[in-house]
This record gives sequence, C-alpha cells and structure tokens, in this order.
Amino acid sequence: MVKITLKDGSIREIESGKSLMELAASISRGLAKAAVAGKVNGELKDLSYTLIQDAEVEIITVDSEEGLKILRHSTSHLMAEAVRNLFPGTILGIGPAIDNGFYYDFDSEHVFTPEDLEKIEAEMRRLVKENKSYERKEISRSDSLKYFSEEGEKYKVELIEDLPEDEVISMYTQGNFTDLCAGPHIPSTGVVKAFKLMNVAGAYWRGSEKNKMLQRIYGTVWAKKEDLEDYLFKLEEAKRRDHRKLGVELDLFSLHDEGPGFPFFHPKGMVLRNQLEDFWRQEHRKRGYHEIKTPIILSRDLWENSGHWDHYKDNMYTTKIDDEDFAVKPMNCPGGMIMYKQKLRSYRDLPLRMGELGLVHRHELSGALNGLLRVRNFTQDDAHIFMLPSQIKDEISGVIDLVDRFYKVFGFEYHVELSTRPENSMGADETWEMATNALQEALEAKGVNYKINPGDGAFYGPKIDFHLRDCLGRTWQCGTIQLDFQMPEKFDLTYIGEDGQKHRPVMIHRVVYGSIERFIALLTEHYAGAFPTWLAPVQVRVLPISERHEDYAQDIVRRLNDLDIRAEVDERREKISYKIREAQTHKIPFALVVGDQEAETDTVSVRRYSQANSGEKLSVAEFMALVQEEIASKKQLV
Repeated sequence: MVKITLKDGSIREIESGKSLMELAASISRGLAKAAVAGKVNGELKDLSYTLIQDAEVEIITVDSEEGLKILRHSTSHLMAEAVRNLFPGTILGIGPAIDNGFYYDFDSEHVFTPEDLEKIEAEMRRLVKENKSYERKEISRSDSLKYFSEEGEKYKVELIEDLPEDEVISMYTQGNFTDLCAGPHIPSTGVVKAFKLMNVAGAYWRGSEKNKMLQRIYGTVWAKKEDLEDYLFKLEEAKRRDHRKLGVELDLFSLHDEGPGFPFFHPKGMVLRNQLEDFWRQEHRKRGYHEIKTPIILSRDLWENSGHWDHYKDNMYTTKIDDEDFAVKPMNCPGGMIMYKQKLRSYRDLPLRMGELGLVHRHELSGALNGLLRVRNFTQDDAHIFMLPSQIKDEISGVIDLVDRFYKVFGFEYHVELSTRPENSMGADETWEMATNALQEALEAKGVNYKINPGDGAFYGPKIDFHLRDCLGRTWQCGTIQLDFQMPEKFDLTYIGEDGQKHRPVMIHRVVYGSIERFIALLTEHYAGAFPTWLAPVQVRVLPISERHEDYAQDIVRRLNDLDIRAEVDERREKISYKIREAQTHKIPFALVVGDQEAETDTVSVRRYSQANSGEKLSVAEFMALVQEEIASKKQLV
C-alpha cells in the first residue's frame, strides 16, 4: 500500500501500482469523469501514470486552468492528425497551447483556406468519435532521431538535436498518429468536445525570419459547449467594441502613415482625454501631490547615470545637439530626480509626492503597433514619491487606495501581481530583498489578494502591477507601483535627518492610468464607445422637430453650456426619427426632443442612450439638475 496526500490535506491508502485515473475513480465518479491529468509531487502526469510510492497528488480537472492547457495541447495533436489525413505529405512543426486555444505550424505545399478549416474540423470530429487513447512512450535519443528521420519530419529532428543530451524524450500516439511531445495529455480524443478552428496565418519556423515561413492554424477548445459559445460571442463583441473602429466612428482619434504609432487626437478625443487628466489632477491634489513638467529631450549623461542608456537604449530615440548625444525620454523618472535635487531637503519635507503627465517616446517595432494600445508616443501619468524608510508602508498603502478609487470610478475589477527581481537588474541582493519585502508587507497589511510574478520586476526594483478586467473578461496591465532604492543612490539624492546628517531617501515610481492613450483604448472598448455622461465628448444633443424650434433649442444649449454641460444642436433638415437614430449611433448620453409644446412650457422630452422610451418630459431646470448630478457622481451608464 502507498499513502497518497491529496490537495485538501486528506490521506488515502491505495494499492501500489494503481493509476491516477483509478485514484480519481476511488474518490468519486464525477472527479474521474472530469479528470484529464494529475500532479504528483508537483509534476504533471498522465492519468495512466502509476503510483508506486507515497506521494502528494492533485487530480487536474478539465475545467481548471491547467486542465484547459492540457486539453488545448492535446487538441493541437488531434488537429495535426486531421491535417495529415486530409493533406498527405504535410510536415509538422510545433503545436502548443496558448491563451484561450492552440495552434499548429505546418509545412505544406497546399495553401490552407477557410474552406479547408471546415474540412479539418469535420475530420477532427470523426477522430473524436473514435475515442483513441493518447499513449506515452519514452524513447532513446538515437531511436527518436531515426523514427522522425524516416517519417520525413525534419523539424522534429531539429528539435531533438537541440535537446540536452540527458533530456528524457517522449512521444505520444493517438490512433495512427505519433508526435514528439513531453506531455501530459488527456486520456483520449473523446474528451475533445467543444472546439473550433479560427484562422490561418504565416509564421517563421522558430520565430526567425531566416527560416522558412510555415502555415499556422489557430483553434480554440473549451471544457463545455457553453464555454465555447461564450468565448465566440465575446470575440464578436470585441470586434464590435474595437477602439480603432470606434475611434473613427466617434471622431475621437486617427492614425496615419505619416506618423506610424503616433496618434492624432481630434477635438472630441481631446475632450475625453482632458476629462481624464482633470480627474487625475483633482484626485492627486486631494492627496498632496505637486504637479511638475520635465523636458522631453535630455542629455546622454543623464540617461547613462539612470541606467537607461545601458538597459533600454534600443527602445530610445536619440539625437545630437551641439555635437553632444541626447535622447528623447522614454520615461519621466530621471527628470523627477533632477527636480528633487533643486534644493536641500529635510526629513520634514518628506514624503514629497511629485506627479507628471509626461509625454514619452519609445521605439516599438512596426509589427507590434496596435491602435492606441501600443504606440510610439504616449502620456504617462507618472508620480515619484520620495520618503523616509519608515514611511514606505504608509505611502504604498496610499497609492493602493488611490488606484482602487480610480478603477472603481470607471467600473473596472482588477487583480494584483507582485513582480520580483529580473535577470538584468542592478543593485545589491539585500536591497532587492528589502524592497520586495516592503511591497509584500504593504499588500498584506491592506488585505489585498495577489500573486507572485517571478522575474518580471523593473531593472531597478520590484513592483506591484494592477491588471484591469473589462466587461468581456479580458485583462490589461495598467497601474503599477515600483519601489526603488537604486535611483536615489545613482543620483545621490539626500535629505537632512533629525540628526543633522545626510541620508538617502527611498523612492516610489507609480502610475494609475499607465498611459492616457492606452487607457482611452480600454475605456472605449469597455464602454463600447458609450461613455458615461461625465466623460462623453458630447453630453447632450438637442433635436428641434422643425426649423421654427431651433431658437428654443439654441437657448437650451446656451443654458447648458453656462453650467459646463457639453451640448450641441442638430440643425439638419431631417426627420426627427432620423435625428434620434443618429444621436443613438453617436452614443450621446442624452437626446432632447423639442417642439411646440416644449417651447411653450420650457420643458424637454428626454431620451437616454440605449433606452427605447418615448421620451420623459422634464422641465429644463429638472433636466439640468439631473445631468449635473450624473456628472458630479460620475455615474455609470446602464
């Protein structure tokens, strides 16, 4: 008998030689049905794996994160088998699981079309019905090279040759199809139920443009049909909400070949970003921040001192002025250091919070550019907090509260990650440990749930990252808090302590929006362009029924504008039904229909965006009070 310690801490005794599947069945029939793999002493194993000694075991179910990854990788093998059946002579590349799906790379003389994907799907369904087992076989290096060489699988041979000499080589076979793979895999093809092939793209072998371009087929697979349908719905909804499309339709911004990666903001887009910046300033003033502005171009000496010239130069734009090297700033931090050093600081001056809406430039590869989500110039809502070591926890706590305030206003949920020391870091081990512990203690003191993101910190310090979740369940990294002991050292920042001696301050870098441009893209997609009243470029559109009602409409607009409510009149000679539809199309929060009755009684007929009503009659004064309350409360649209 062997003792098995389960994830919940309970212990079961089973006969030696029983498989993980038999263990799952002994626990419950439902668990066995949902199981796709197991974890034995922390290592993923197939359900056929036999237990011959005491171990800690976790059964992995198909609906878990790890289970879905295994399902997706197994489905890539199934797709490869279908492709080989339909298109003999196809040479196999690789087929990993990815977020929400999988892909496989193929070297084929046949050019795959959307119609081919339907045929491949049909063949995959036939193979699913056969319910063939995924069988693992460990094989020697020489035998694996011989096998794949005889099969004409040159890419598999290359992969094997690049493996370390002592690497265990394994193959998986389902039916008549065998592939090089470390595993694990689902028990059989019958587990694959809810899948769809999505599209075909080109991909260089092993990501190098020096290699041959292969054909990559992408697919998605889920534990249940309902999950697949939900995912496909969200994909279509994401297309409808695409900020690049809505940016043009709503006249917010545009992108041009004359400035790839450098967005042009239109008047309505400027209203939106000014509202975001005004809100940023208001909230930061309340919390004792001082706004500053630093130059866009600074000397090479500064960037060498900060470490950016060595660690970040490939992403920087450089120029020469009077035969000296300068760089366009990719970050605001070094300018903040100079501002701190403008005068002698006392411990009584700390904490010192300096914020900047700073324009930065970073050289992004053209293939990586994506609307406002990935650009080459953007405005960071940076702030640098200089403090005493004893103030670290309170200051981090204050930033966490500030970030929470912002994201709740916009209706975002979020999760938090603590990113630790990367390989290319600078600074002593003790300093990194102190900084990481300080962030961890602050998160725990606030009761914030977080996960560790190993090795993803900045080169000068660990960081807390805030990942927003939008209405489609997508996550986006925006806010960050970075604790830095390195910059104060490099720039020789000091303060005079209570003892009259010079001491080194500790520093926090932090952003809330991250990038104004990127945040606008996220908001546009989150709201599908229907911004809440306080953010909407046009908050009210007045719709006169006929020409004789235009004077009254203009009077309403003047009264609204006097209250800083953004209003306009639709004076086109169109039917009122058309004007109402147009206001809906442009996602105006309020459309006011005015005719004879309204002009005589100083009222308006109110139509809210997305609400199919006949028009609520309000006095102009009542309506103005309603809009002012929505703006002041930053109410979300429903």
